[in-house]
Amino acid sequence: MSFKISIIGAGSLVFARKLFTDIMSVPAFHDVEVSFTDINEDNLEKTRALCQRDLDANGIPIRIEATTDRRKAFKGARYIVNCVRIGGLEGFEKDIEIPLRYGVDQCVGDTLCIGGIMYGQRVIAEMLEFCKDIRDVAENGAIMLNYSNPNAMATWACNKYGGVRTIGLCHGEIHGELQIAEVLGIPREELDIICAGINHQTWYISVKHHGKDMIPYLLEAFEKHERFSKEEKVRIDILRRFGYYSTESNGHLSEYLAWYRKRPEEISKWIDLSKWIHGETGGYLRITREERNWFETDYPRILAEPPRKLDGSERGKEHCSYIIESLETGKSYRGHFNVMNEGCITNLPSESVVEVPCYVDGNGISVPKVGDLPLGCAAICSQSIWVQKLAVEAAVHGDVSLLKQAALLDPLTGAVCNPPEVWQMVDEMLIAEEEWLPQYRKAIEEAKERFAQGNLIAAKDYHGAARLREKTPEEVAREKDRAITV
Repeated sequence: MSFKISIIGAGSLVFARKLFTDIMSVPAFHDVEVSFTDINEDNLEKTRALCQRDLDANGIPIRIEATTDRRKAFKGARYIVNCVRIGGLEGFEKDIEIPLRYGVDQCVGDTLCIGGIMYGQRVIAEMLEFCKDIRDVAENGAIMLNYSNPNAMATWACNKYGGVRTIGLCHGEIHGELQIAEVLGIPREELDIICAGINHQTWYISVKHHGKDMIPYLLEAFEKHERFSKEEKVRIDILRRFGYYSTESNGHLSEYLAWYRKRPEEISKWIDLSKWIHGETGGYLRITREERNWFETDYPRILAEPPRKLDGSERGKEHCSYIIESLETGKSYRGHFNVMNEGCITNLPSESVVEVPCYVDGNGISVPKVGDLPLGCAAICSQSIWVQKLAVEAAVHGDVSLLKQAALLDPLTGAVCNPPEVWQMVDEMLIAEEEWLPQYRKAIEEAKERFAQGNLIAAKDYHGAARLREKTPEEVAREKDRAITV
């Protein structure tokens, strides 16, 4: 086959290499053109070297192009796979640490809540520039497969304002499906599961085993499960009160709602600290810093590991490679993707981005009509959609009033902060993240003037209700070694 795939954000070694391994596990793709691009030249070269070694070891004649010039990377590309983090760890730290001063305790902070809203301002501004380059130099009708968060906001902006067909991809629903199979004691392949909603707030609205409805059995099954009953307390509580299990991890879900992280003394009741993903304060930031530090010091060891096998035995479950394979070969694939709603879920706004079951083959990507979500689930999603819409419009137009309204209407942010605190917190974050927010130049200057005048609301000396110590690179390396030997 003759077409080009470009991966942007390819300096993210672990995830970019994983996606590349999946794509190269398709035999029909062993003569495609591949380009990697990233703003970090050193990380980009490290990823290229590892992936090229994998290709060479498997006898695949592709030579990876690696360039910091994204227009060069996009030129002639049919598929652009996006996994960038605009602002990197520095921006991410500000998304977590500044809100803590106002009492907003996030686990991840990259999809909703104030961290996700501000991250969206950075990502959307840059991704619209990606779209311009794609329109200019990529193959006509090129598709962007987006993994960057906040996924729904970024996908929405690129489809509405970027002029590039963009499909948002996430793996949350895959993990939840496996959990459901485990608690029911039924092999996953025997279950027919449909989930629908919005990214990170998707609901398993149908779970059937040989035609039998299994949803009535889920609550008791999760409550009795030895591990999940401790790790997934928020998800189980939502299942108890709304009747449906949510796709997203306990920690993620806890920060999207008004009820579980608003009182510091109660947060520990809802989370488990055995893994960050269950709700640790700033847990994803900590683990990302650890991985970054480990990667920088341990790269020679990574390079010494055996090359990846590209015969399909190490192909993962991420949707990306399966979508491209289906579009190019006609092989059918079913997965849950983030797409413009346009009437798919009938009781959510038509313009919003929804995560729903889709079918892919040589004819394209088909989105069947789901119909209504259960009313309570739709209400939760609708609240988040309005936050997303305000945040998207704010990012595109540099409208600081809409940005502050999005923050105020966010469930957790609004549960913790009053309006003056929200206004000041957003000002502080705009000033701190100025280098990534070109659309807010005027608003940032005005915010600086307000801060210079004094009379500020006193921020808290608060570092989170469930913070864990960051591990050293040596500790991370030992953990990885133990995982390999187990």
